[in-house]
Amino acid sequence: MSDTNYEFEEDAKDQVERNPVRQQLRNLEAKNKELEAKLLEATDAQRKLAFVEAGVDLNAPVSRYFVKAYDGEMTAEAIRQAAQEANLIAGTQPKTEIQAEQKAWDRVSKAKSFGESVEPEVDWNAKILNAKSQDEVMQLLAQVNQQQNI
Repeated sequence: MSDTNYEFEEDAKDQVERNPVRQQLRNLEAKNKELEAKLLEATDAQRKLAFVEAGVDLNAPVSRYFVKAYDGEMTAEAIRQAAQEANLIAGTQPKTEIQAEQKAWDRVSKAKSFGESVEPEVDWNAKILNAKSQDEVMQLLAQVNQQQNI
């Protein structure tokens, strides 16, 4: 009788020992799944950060397709270059080009303001006809001569 109890106790111990191992394995699998999900979230966040640092607007519809399809290097510079090639962001112009363009715009604005600063032409005939005295006519003729010499 003692032999049967002994065998039964061994089976009970084996079952008790097996269950914690299985439970531990399940816990580890669940933890592994959770960590994989966090890793995926972190990777996605790093990817989005790289695109934001490159200057890509993540809310634009065209940009969403670019972000999903991009498979190059995950650095801001590489992403910026690819986005410029895809015409998603404006390229940076060299400083000399910017200065030349600025000078051209300055010349255009000066020419425009020069046209606006010219005084309207004076109708000297009307002024002479409306003159009330000979002295006034002489002053007007002097002004006309002075203006023509300038």
